[in-house]
Amino acid sequence: MNGQKLCWLDIRGAGAAGPAVIEEALHQRTDGIVAGDLQTLADLPPTVRRVLLPGGDGWWRDERFPGAADIVILPPGFTARAELERAHPEVEFGRLVEITDATSLEEACHAARTERWSVLDFRDPTKIPLEIVIAAATGSKGAIVTTAASPEEAAITFGVLELGSDGVMMPGHSVGDATALVEAAHSSAGELTLTELTVTATTHIGMGERACVDTCSQLGESEGLLIGSYSKGMVLCVSETHPLPYMPTRPFRVNAGAVHSYVVAPHGRTNYLSELHAGAAALAVDAGGRTRVVPVGRIKVETRPLISVDAVSPEGVRVNLILQDDWHVRVLGPGGVVLNCTELAPGDTLLGYVPEADRHVGYPIDEFCREQ
Repeated sequence: MNGQKLCWLDIRGAGAAGPAVIEEALHQRTDGIVAGDLQTLADLPPTVRRVLLPGGDGWWRDERFPGAADIVILPPGFTARAELERAHPEVEFGRLVEITDATSLEEACHAARTERWSVLDFRDPTKIPLEIVIAAATGSKGAIVTTAASPEEAAITFGVLELGSDGVMMPGHSVGDATALVEAAHSSAGELTLTELTVTATTHIGMGERACVDTCSQLGESEGLLIGSYSKGMVLCVSETHPLPYMPTRPFRVNAGAVHSYVVAPHGRTNYLSELHAGAAALAVDAGGRTRVVPVGRIKVETRPLISVDAVSPEGVRVNLILQDDWHVRVLGPGGVVLNCTELAPGDTLLGYVPEADRHVGYPIDEFCREQ
């Protein structure tokens, strides 16, 4: 297992849409394009891995082989592998394993431990066999690429056992498939560049509705959600993992902010806190900027006294956060230091995030937008 998230787009069924699908895949910097014929691969630029998954016989005698293919994934039952490897040491070979029962599952585990490339096709919807293969391949140098039928399945496959498959091979039938696959890979991991914000003022503003976000995950001591009144900047609100004198800890909860607030979501989007609901996705972020997608289990909206916190980034970007006006509601400072919101004062330093673009219906957009 190498930890790198690979996106392979399988265009064998693209038909007439093939050229457009390939163009999008190249634009999205898809790691590999999978084809069943050498001519399609020969036309690809060297910026993408050219993966041959042959469906017929005699392809190795084609004059375009091996120059057109970087990787060859051999189908089940192929018997001439040793000869091909001796003749073409410049080509990387791998193996396709179709998992349908206990015997083929053991074959998949062996392939994952020994092959440079293992492409695994699980016929049953359960992810337990993939969990077994990932565990069996711990410490191996090869890469596991798992087939997925959709972007939703790809996202789940990338996250199995938290480590996930090294890559996903998904069919590319039409324009949009490559983009969806790349987004699925990015949603399972990644980092944001956090910045230090300086508090300029705090104001008690009276009663209003605030939202607690209860996730379906135990959040870490330095994990929380990025929340803000403006799309130009957010503050890292920590989960309730730290002890309190009058109530038990709730590591799944973030007392996030007033209902109008933005929260950073997967795929570079934002949502309003009021838009979140059971089954939605949120982006958990830790003090080092590492992210992971967590499902939302519940949103609690209640009327509470509110406090407004104003801050500014080193570049002069103004940030605002409105929270429940209570000592137990906390944000994070540099190094994951926990700060009680009612004790914040001008000059204090918070951890935050300043996006590069403004927002329109939650998506980044390069346009003029003033928030105050």
